[in-house]
Amino acid sequence: MNRTEIEADLKKKLSAKRFRHTQNVVEAASNLAYIYGCNVDQVSLAALLHDCAKYFSDQQLLQYAKKHHLKVDRVSRYNQQLLHGPVGAIVAKQTYGVEDVAILHAICYHTTGCKEMTTLDEIIYLADYIEKDRSFPGIEDIRKMADTNLDLATIMALTNSICYVASVGDLIHKRTIDARNDLIIKNKKRK
Repeated sequence: MNRTEIEADLKKKLSAKRFRHTQNVVEAASNLAYIYGCNVDQVSLAALLHDCAKYFSDQQLLQYAKKHHLKVDRVSRYNQQLLHGPVGAIVAKQTYGVEDVAILHAICYHTTGCKEMTTLDEIIYLADYIEKDRSFPGIEDIRKMADTNLDLATIMALTNSICYVASVGDLIHKRTIDARNDLIIKNKKRK
């Protein structure tokens, strides 16, 4: 499928609110791509498809994961919606014909982050977090930091996410902690 066909298909499958979110993520990610010298077409396609499996039910996500031999860890088994990233990467490849492994990686880990995030991974994770319709305490500080330091903005977003999930008594995915620790170590080594 070409980009126009993908967009039309997603518009049919996603709710109006989810599709507006997707468009906002495309806009935020494209802006970050310009700032950090990333391929805008690659970033934009990853952003467009990042929630392509978000409309799957919990049961569908588990069935899809099982059918495609995805390892479902304990936290994802408890919170099946975390699977929309890894399942989304498969949907992006099989349904929308995306072969670029960097795009598929960014889609896969946009919900949790991961160790050794690439610039593309960070941009999609962060754009999903700071798109213009998001509103929560601290978001303006993260948006400002995103304009000048991608790693620090991503660390701030990961930290906020971990604190929020802990505050509501939910499970924190190990990949999110690994992503934050990895970026902090990377930044300490630069000093």
